[in-house]
Amino acid sequence: MRLELIQREIRDQNLDGWLFFDHHLRDPLAYRVLGLPATRIPTRRWYYLIPAEGEPVGLEHRVEPGMIAALPGRKIPYSSWTELVAGLRRLTAGLRRVAMQYSPLCAIPYVAMVDAGTVDLVRSLGVEVATSAELIQTFEARWTPEMLESHLEAGRRVDRIRAEAFALIRERTRNGNLLQEIDVKRFVLEGFAKAGMVTDHGPIVGANANASNPHYEPTPEATSPIRPGDFVLLDMWAKLDRPDAAYYDITWTGFCGDRPTDEMLNVFAVVTGARDAAIKRVRDAVAAGHNLCGYEVDDVARGYIESRGFGPYFTHRTGHSIGREVHGNGANMDNFENHDERRVSPWTCFSIEPGVYLPEFGVRSEIDMFVGDGEARVTGEIQRELALL
Repeated sequence: MRLELIQREIRDQNLDGWLFFDHHLRDPLAYRVLGLPATRIPTRRWYYLIPAEGEPVGLEHRVEPGMIAALPGRKIPYSSWTELVAGLRRLTAGLRRVAMQYSPLCAIPYVAMVDAGTVDLVRSLGVEVATSAELIQTFEARWTPEMLESHLEAGRRVDRIRAEAFALIRERTRNGNLLQEIDVKRFVLEGFAKAGMVTDHGPIVGANANASNPHYEPTPEATSPIRPGDFVLLDMWAKLDRPDAAYYDITWTGFCGDRPTDEMLNVFAVVTGARDAAIKRVRDAVAAGHNLCGYEVDDVARGYIESRGFGPYFTHRTGHSIGREVHGNGANMDNFENHDERRVSPWTCFSIEPGVYLPEFGVRSEIDMFVGDGEARVTGEIQRELALL
């Protein structure tokens, strides 16, 4: 466990401690942050407090001794519920404000792991419970140089497969051969496997109205043909098949033919304009050394789309954290689904992916941004024009 670093972050956020809790493996974040192997399912509650200064202390049931034995510090045993409350009182004695995996109004559901009753219990001891969202971002969302390199390499491979998938669509539709969305999905997945990459699900391959469903995914039972004159959206994400690799996640769109409609071109211009405005907002803030929160990036992209009259058709957040999972535990670019006040931190990555989803077709343009030390960059290719397939 990185005790010194954890305590430094606790102090930097003006907290008196970080209180961890688990029962029946409810909180995977706790195990990862603490470096605690989840070798057994805890059928009784355990608590573990890391103070801003001094030695950590734990609380575990006599029926299950050793659940947190791998962690430093003394462990207080308990059996009855009265002993549990007394033990918690000892853990938190003298503390005014502690962080837990809690989010006020569930604004950040990614960290809302502790049940409301447990928060009530800690508060009943006279302790203020603060959200651990920023702490979690520090230990879950910040990349190592090796993770960045894995992301960049995944990007090169994914961008190549995306170009090959578009070439397949172009060749089939222009030569009059049958092509289904599911065929393109299988082509992409085969490309991932050959390139040494893995993904949790997907990709999204949507033609026409299916492109307006942000989480559409063709299946053998539900797939549509792709024909000349169709609009196509391809959303694909993957990472290298090795430990601690980071995902790369993009969305591109194309038209099967040489003459897309004026409406298609207009919506594409609006969406990519919103994307570029959000990119600029991030770059400017990072270059100037200003703090930037996730909701502010969403405001820029959403404001751009609303000013062009398409606000009701942008139905999701502007972007999400990216890490070992495609949807990571860092700041999301969101003031729509949730109000994300977490800072855009150094050595984190996130998507920017505004979209406009009309009944006939939908456009989304997705890139990944990495924030380093004083610089922010798009990590892969950027689609500037609607692809003519």
